[in-house]
Amino acid sequence: MKIVLVAAVALVDADGRVLLAQRPEGKSLAGLWEFPGGKVEQGETPEAALIRELHEELGIDTHASCLAPLTFASHSYEAFHLLMPLFICRRWTGIAVPREGQKLAWVRAKDLRSYEMPPADVPLIPIIQSWL
Repeated sequence: MKIVLVAAVALVDADGRVLLAQRPEGKSLAGLWEFPGGKVEQGETPEAALIRELHEELGIDTHASCLAPLTFASHSYEAFHLLMPLFICRRWTGIAVPREGQKLAWVRAKDLRSYEMPPADVPLIPIIQSWL
């Protein structure tokens, strides 16, 4: 089975809320809420992928030194196995705006389970909740 490496981040604002992005129509798992991020390209580190994806998808900039590794998800979907390191980030510049048709929501950690998420993201919720 093919392994797909995707990096994700829990962006935490000054009020302790976490940013979720809703997968837009036309993408797999459309309508589900996820932690921002994306596929790690050939020759790219997970941190570099997040810096690139955050700029492309949300218009914000951060540095590798602001990305703290927290945990990871390992989940088998029908066509591939997802390996997804999750980072925490509290420092970035700019204001997160949806640049790719997705909806955004700043969510309190205790309310994360109120948002329907892909199966790989769900086990990350209690870890984020205990960290915050």
